[in-house]
Amino acid sequence: MNITILKNILKLSTLFIFTQLPLAQSADAKPVPVKVQKLSDSVYMLTGKGGNLGFSVGVDGVVVIDDQFDDMADNIRNAITKTSKQPVRMVLNTHWHGDHTGGNEKMHELGAIIIAQENVRKRLTTDQFMKAFKKEVKARPRSAWPVVTFTQSLTIHLNDDTMMVNHLPHAHTDGDAFIFFKEDNIIHTGDLYFSGMFPFIDVGSGGSLAGMISGVKTILKFADDKTRIIPGHGKLSNKKELQDYLKMLKAMQQKFQALAKQGKSLDEAVAAKPLATLSGKWGGGFMKADNMVQLLYPSTVDNIKNGD
Repeated sequence: MNITILKNILKLSTLFIFTQLPLAQSADAKPVPVKVQKLSDSVYMLTGKGGNLGFSVGVDGVVVIDDQFDDMADNIRNAITKTSKQPVRMVLNTHWHGDHTGGNEKMHELGAIIIAQENVRKRLTTDQFMKAFKKEVKARPRSAWPVVTFTQSLTIHLNDDTMMVNHLPHAHTDGDAFIFFKEDNIIHTGDLYFSGMFPFIDVGSGGSLAGMISGVKTILKFADDKTRIIPGHGKLSNKKELQDYLKMLKAMQQKFQALAKQGKSLDEAVAAKPLATLSGKWGGGFMKADNMVQLLYPSTVDNIKNGD
């Protein structure tokens, strides 16, 4: 096996442990502190370990977007309680990965209704195989399952805001959704957007680079120069930064397509360092340039062969 590819597999295995195995962590491990950032009178962003949360508070109760890992649940609940004494009524999962759904069971215990795109429920209720990491993910307990699902879109009217939930197909996964808080002009992108870094695209779960590009284009239609954007990972962002991210994704796609049309093998594509010029700005996260080639180049080759 090519030594570069072997190193990438080891890096991706580490990423798998970080993002997908919350229940395997020691029960005695000290939870990571959370940080709450107020974005409007009713909408907040919460960061800790795993994907970024958004939550809405008001007279109608609390709506939470994603819930990180199981061992973060108490810290998350305490942080929310400091902003509102109302109960958590709903949890919206933006996709199925464990760093965004690991707290579902405990949110269910609080009485929250869990909502997600229908493919999220399908993946949480059955054993999954993470192709990128060559790892099996067991089905989650019944209490973690979404009980309300949608196919394309959903609108929630709570706390004097209109929460527009939209499915973006075959992007980060096959079950992604983003949420637009219409009156507050805030967007939660889920893992369609990794602010300031290369994204992880779960090809084995129905994700694709082309779908990511299409999804980000859709999200940008809802944004203006004043929109605050909560990414799945990374710092609070805005329309201009999301536009820059889209340019990066398009450049990546073009570079992969050029190599594929030249008939380059995966080893040759990795060795060519096609993302070297992008790495300085976007390679500071857990996904590095070689990881991106390893994950996405094979599907690019398949698309070229199929005439897509």
